[in-house]
This record gives sequence, C-alpha cells and structure tokens, in this order.
Amino acid sequence: MEIPFVDLHAQYQSIKSEMDEAISEIIVNTAFIQGAAVKNFETAFAKAIGVRHCIAVANGTDAIVISLKSLGIGVGDEVIVPANSFIATSEAVTAAGARVVFVDNHPDTYNIDIDIIKEKTNSRTKAIIPVHLYGQPADMEPILNIANKNNLFVIEDSAQGHLAEYKWSDGTWKKAGSFGNMATFSFYPGKNLGAYGDAGAIVTNDDNLARKARMYANHGRISKYDHEFEGINSRMDGIQGAVLGVKLKYLPQWTEKRRAAANYYLNKLKDIQGVIIPAFSNSVRPVWHLFVIRTNKRDQLHNYLTEKGISNGVHYPIALPNLQAYHYLNHKPSDFPVATSYQDQLLSLPIFPEITNVQQDYVVSTIAEFFNGG
Repeated sequence: MEIPFVDLHAQYQSIKSEMDEAISEIIVNTAFIQGAAVKNFETAFAKAIGVRHCIAVANGTDAIVISLKSLGIGVGDEVIVPANSFIATSEAVTAAGARVVFVDNHPDTYNIDIDIIKEKTNSRTKAIIPVHLYGQPADMEPILNIANKNNLFVIEDSAQGHLAEYKWSDGTWKKAGSFGNMATFSFYPGKNLGAYGDAGAIVTNDDNLARKARMYANHGRISKYDHEFEGINSRMDGIQGAVLGVKLKYLPQWTEKRRAAANYYLNKLKDIQGVIIPAFSNSVRPVWHLFVIRTNKRDQLHNYLTEKGISNGVHYPIALPNLQAYHYLNHKPSDFPVATSYQDQLLSLPIFPEITNVQQDYVVSTIAEFFNGG
C-alpha cells in the first residue's frame, strides 16, 4: 500500500469545482495582487481566530519579521525562541536585527519549556516567540504571565496551529493566535490551511500594530505613493487569497477529521513497545498538523516505513542551536539536552483529513511489525 504524507490532490478533488471557479474569477478580473479576494479572506480569518485584524502577507517568515519590526524590535534586543522548531522562527529574529536566544523544549509536549524562559530573560530581552509546535498550543497563560512581569512582547508563531485551542484558567477556550500582542501564520501548501504557493498572515487585536504591520508589508505606505517609512514588499497574491477563502470554510471539518485520525493513532499505537506517542493536556485542543512519535530507532523505522510505501518525515533532524547557522552563538549540544536528544528520535507519521482507517491500520501494523523484528 502506498500512503502519502499528505494528500493535497484528494483535498483538491473534494472542492474542485468551487476552487476552479474562485481561481478563474481572479484571472478574469486580473486581480493578481491583493484585491477583494484577499480582503475577504482577511476578514474571515480574523473572525475565525477571534481577533480584530488580519494582515495577509507573502509568507509565514515575512509575517514574523514584520511583526518584530512593527513592535520596534531590532539591534541590541534579544528574542526568546524554542530550540525545536523550523528555522523561520529564529532567522526572522536575526533578519529584524535582534539576537536570538534559544530555550530548550519541554520533554513531554515538545513545546518551549516555560521554566527555562525565566532563566533566559534579562534586561535586553524584548519578546518571546512561542511556537504552537505540531499543532499543539504552547502553554500560553504562564508565558503571558512571564511577559507581563518583565514587560515583554509575545508573538505567537502559529504556523502549525490553525484553529488550535487553549483553555484559559477561567475555563474559556480561545484560538491559538489570539493571546499575544501579535501572531503569525503560514499558509504553505502542506499546512492545515494551505495556499497553492507561499502565503502568510499576521493577526492582532491592536489597531496601531495592525496599521504598522500593513504599512511595513506594503513599502511603508497605506495610500499608493505616500510612504511614511521604508518597508518591504510582502503582499498576498489574489489567487492565494481566493484559494484560502475557499479552504477556510472547510477548515473546521478538516480539523475534526485530523483529530479523529490522531485519536485513532493514539489508541492503536499506545501498546507498541518502543513507541512513545504524543502527550497533551486537557487544557489544549491540538489540530495535529503533524503526528509525531518518538523512538530510539527513529532512522531504522523511517527507512522501514519508506520501504513499505509509507511516507513519513523527520521534523526536525537538527535542533536549531546545533545548526551551522548558529555556530557563532557558541552553544554546545548539552546546553539543550531535550532538543538535542530528541532530534534523533522524533518521527512524523502520515496524517491528513482524507486518511482512512485502513491506511492507518497499515501504518500501525507496519510499525508493530518493525518492532517485532520485521
């Protein structure tokens, strides 16, 4: 059996007529940069997250850079980011002119370790960027408490957390992206809400920050030639706005299908010796952008599944502080024991809304077969 890691073709087929019409309308109206489709998506996505503003940009990395710039963060400032994430989270800090400060990840949830945040905070620290890794929200309430106590900004990297939910201490459930000063999203095609190319967004409840971000993403202007400052060019294409506008309507049901698939995996994998399944608390509702298991035989299992036709992935094979790109920070692998040890243990299994129980049974039985000696 051949099982893809994600099945974007199956997703397209399920909404083909609606998607083709939306894209055709953009082409007919030659609304290729921003335009009504993008504005409509911004309005709908802000409502879906539960915030006042959404600024559509070219990609998720730009979204973080623009957020940092809008908050006035730059040279001489430090920004805390998790050691286990995609490099976009950290390289955006450097691109904004600030210095990245890595914090190890929690051994159970893989999200940023809150206790270590406190240790890494000093007078130069200006912001924390928690990542809602693999679709599981970071523990936002204590993070915000640390930020408020130390006058820090919080930018939620929600690239993997579309519609993920977190339970506040008062019992209120809120969407990932609605807690910090600003939040960023990626709509890379493989994301839970994916465009047909690169695209991203910034969300915020702050009117002033929203205006700054929109201006910075559009050459420092609101009107066509009235540039108040130098910005960059990071605008969403009209076609991506149309694609995302169609997909957003289906995202809630796709999310529930991902949750059902994740629960199926959790139940079927829990008794296989050698596999550690994902852990999460009752205060989060993950959206399972990735379903990540842990095993000391990661590379062997990766190869075995691949040989059996099961696409799988490694996210991420080198912890950020251990990358050559950050040698200048003079870190040792032992400075980040969790991220360093887990970089050889984490394996992502195929998960997508269209995956069937038959396909999942094949994945599970193949994993069990591997641990029983192949």
